[in-house]
Amino acid sequence: MTLYPFLRRDPLDVTASTAAKARESLELRLRVIDELGPALAACAVEVAAALRGGGRLFAFGNGGSSTDAESVAGLFTAAGLPAISLACDTALVTALGNDVGFEVVFARQLAALGGPGDVALALSTSGGSPNVLRGLAEAARLGMVTVGFAGSGGGRMAQDRLAGHLFVVPSSSVHRIQEAQATLYQLLAELVSADAR
Repeated sequence: MTLYPFLRRDPLDVTASTAAKARESLELRLRVIDELGPALAACAVEVAAALRGGGRLFAFGNGGSSTDAESVAGLFTAAGLPAISLACDTALVTALGNDVGFEVVFARQLAALGGPGDVALALSTSGGSPNVLRGLAEAARLGMVTVGFAGSGGGRMAQDRLAGHLFVVPSSSVHRIQEAQATLYQLLAELVSADAR
């Protein structure tokens, strides 16, 4: 019980806390759609054109963002569009991490698989993960369309302008950032799938 002190709280307090978090999440999602919607629509046009031209989408991130990268790839693939999550191949990710260095696990995959006309979509709550930043830099070097999702002010992803299309969620809460990012990338997938065929 010491690891989970909230389990001893009054159920009414837990309910009120959950309702407050749900309201905060909804307000943030509506805000990012309102503020970032036009930029997301412009991004969707470029991504759809790349995929129509034979390009593929490569999504990547760490931890919870790697799960989001899998969700992105699943959304695009379910719509009949070519997409891969670079975090899915555990053997390759751990081999590169062990043999070369964890900071290159996405850049190396993009160097081997990506090229001009492809799309690199990076997810990071901090905008500062070294392997995500290296992946974006490699994607830009290869002439790929680069899309970044970050939070907390955008971190180095924003400072170094590593993504041609950058969507920064204005929050410092990892939970709220990932919830808002999920709304944005789901909307992006819908917009792209409507335009890419």
